[in-house]
Amino acid sequence: MTTQTRLLTVADVQALQTISIETFTDTFAAQNTAANMRAYLDEAYNLPTLTAELETTDTRFYFVERDHEPLGYLKLNVNEAQSEKMGPDALEIERIYIRPAFKHQGLGSAFIKQAIELAKQAHKTKVWLGVWEHNEPAKAFYAKWGFQQFGAHTFTMGDDPQTDLLMSRPV
Repeated sequence: MTTQTRLLTVADVQALQTISIETFTDTFAAQNTAANMRAYLDEAYNLPTLTAELETTDTRFYFVERDHEPLGYLKLNVNEAQSEKMGPDALEIERIYIRPAFKHQGLGSAFIKQAIELAKQAHKTKVWLGVWEHNEPAKAFYAKWGFQQFGAHTFTMGDDPQTDLLMSRPV
């Protein structure tokens, strides 16, 4: 079975919506109310929003697939598409999500390597991301890859303001 990464197009919007809802729910449902989860999922992962993001010049989505089955996805932003103004020298990893059955198989690491390589090709000097302050496995994963905290911002989940730690690493 061959695993490959593929750049998404607008034609992939429904598959992206499905995997986005599945993986976000798997990652955060246990720590958040059902109402806040529903509000966030309805806002962030509706088809018009995802279509607009797929059409944004400075945003790229990738699936990692095995036999044409999506196992996880990556969302990258540069320039004005970044969720925080980090300047033209930065690449943002906005989302890395792996479906539950495929975690701990090196797919997240492959996405980090891909993001760093794309940042190099685009002559960026740093890669950065935001991670929920209570997501200990993700924080440890990013630290293993050399990401260090440099700040924080508020991430609103429904009506619950939460703190994301901002982490970066040089390219």
